[in-house]
Amino acid sequence: MMTHARLAAAATIVTLFLSALAGPVPVRADTAASDAVCPLDRPVVLAGLDWDSARFHNAVAARILQDAYGCDTTAIAGATIPLTNGLARGDVDIMMEVWRNSLAEAWVKAADTGRVRDIGPNFPDAVQGWYVPRYVVEGPDAPAPDLKSVQDLANYTEVFRDREEPGKGRFYNCLAGWACEIVNTRKLEAYGLAGLYTNFKPGTGEALTAAVIAATRRKKPILFYHWTPSWLLGAIDAVKLEEPPFEPEAFDALRRPDAPLPKGVAYPVASVAIGVNSDFADAAPELISMLTAYETTSSLVAGALLAMEQDKLSAEEAADAFLKANAPLWQGWMPAPNAARLSAALGLN
Repeated sequence: MMTHARLAAAATIVTLFLSALAGPVPVRADTAASDAVCPLDRPVVLAGLDWDSARFHNAVAARILQDAYGCDTTAIAGATIPLTNGLARGDVDIMMEVWRNSLAEAWVKAADTGRVRDIGPNFPDAVQGWYVPRYVVEGPDAPAPDLKSVQDLANYTEVFRDREEPGKGRFYNCLAGWACEIVNTRKLEAYGLAGLYTNFKPGTGEALTAAVIAATRRKKPILFYHWTPSWLLGAIDAVKLEEPPFEPEAFDALRRPDAPLPKGVAYPVASVAIGVNSDFADAAPELISMLTAYETTSSLVAGALLAMEQDKLSAEEAADAFLKANAPLWQGWMPAPNAARLSAALGLN
């Protein structure tokens, strides 16, 4: 998600090996930060979560750590649960996106023992839900004009027909290993849809996006889970289906596969936090001060992600463009000398 401890250790070794082969290698701090002394004598390790906004925030954080604070950085690629376990063990220092309202059990356990810390919001206004393209429910050729809510989906299996299981519709869930996959799977059961819809789990975030884009280009129906911030929801016209109002107790039970099945409820508007390993926090208080002040919005991040997609920017290029365009924002995250170093590295002086 041998003993659990040995499995976890083995998973970390494999992840580190694969990252060494294909992923980011330690990045040397820019010479613009040569007069900055990093509080650590090793690279700062970021959690390389497997979705676009996390990659973007990692690139922003890495640029700041390197050029404002003189730190080398690296990242370990992976999914939420194994990287959360790595954060708890100290293999990872920083996780730039901890979805507070969809916390993996691994995070809850690590937080309860004090091995990880939530140091404040990255962005406070993330939305999650089940979506369909607007042309599915509106317009003269809409195949499901009366589809308003998740409860209506039982009447529309043929509209969202799964070609591999023609008797069912297809629901595009989020990825296995993400906390939302568990929530959505349990929602299918709670809404009485588990026997009517295939619970399809794309292998990557890119595969989910590709399926939605392919369907919308051909004006085909598709039912899918998604979230903000996301360039996809800025690029297509989609409608979020109505759900029963959020209730904390019911939603908490949806997150736990071992809990009795509750009624289905909507996702809350999520505050997405920055999480850190506690030993790292104690060793590098000035970095924690900057990360605690680091805060964006869903709208700001969505704009950066849309630019990444439209202009074919790397996460690092998008981070630089964001930092250049939003100097007053990040200058408030750090002392003036550190901000001056970053400004010089970005060519803003």
